[in-house]
Amino acid sequence: MADTVEDVYRHAGFGAPVRRGARPAIVVVDLSRGFTDPAYPSGSELSDVVAATGTLIEAARAQGVPVVFTTIAFTAAEADGDAVAWLAKAPGMRVLREGSDAVAIDARLDLRPEDVVIVKKGASAFFGTSLAATLTAMGRDTVLICGATTSGCVRATAVDAVQSGFSVLVPRECVGDRAAGPHEANLFDIQAKYGDVIGVHDALDYVGKLHDAR
Repeated sequence: MADTVEDVYRHAGFGAPVRRGARPAIVVVDLSRGFTDPAYPSGSELSDVVAATGTLIEAARAQGVPVVFTTIAFTAAEADGDAVAWLAKAPGMRVLREGSDAVAIDARLDLRPEDVVIVKKGASAFFGTSLAATLTAMGRDTVLICGATTSGCVRATAVDAVQSGFSVLVPRECVGDRAAGPHEANLFDIQAKYGDVIGVHDALDYVGKLHDAR
């Protein structure tokens, strides 16, 4: 009988559980209207993801866990020109213009004045941004990554997070994509190599058992 994919990866030494630190942060990747509103070319129906993420944010705040949001936003020159190579491959994201409704964090999420909002130009929330320095300054050791899309910015953020020294947890219900295939494939890859893909109830239990994590 042929080995399953899981057997192959287990034999190769992948999929061990990550350390769960005592000072996590929630990183909400690109749950802006441009990604959560299907009316935008870059958007899709992510109401369940937004709701699950909102529940986790509420629980995190109660324990003093900081919440960091990211959004992709391009200047007019970037959106209309050739300076951003990524936009040649993904021209639907040219609608993500600075100051537009498309780059605003989804209003269903509890964005507060004290929350850090990282503006980025690429897939990873770490690439070309201050996120690693911000998390380090906050004394964080673990990131719970929520957001969209699983196959794009979530995966890229998970890779850069572990490469930056943070343990990675990805609550399955808190991430989403435009199609099931890429979503599931990338959750498998994250679980195998970069972090733990967990249920949102596990994430809530982890956060809820923390002593004040400020």
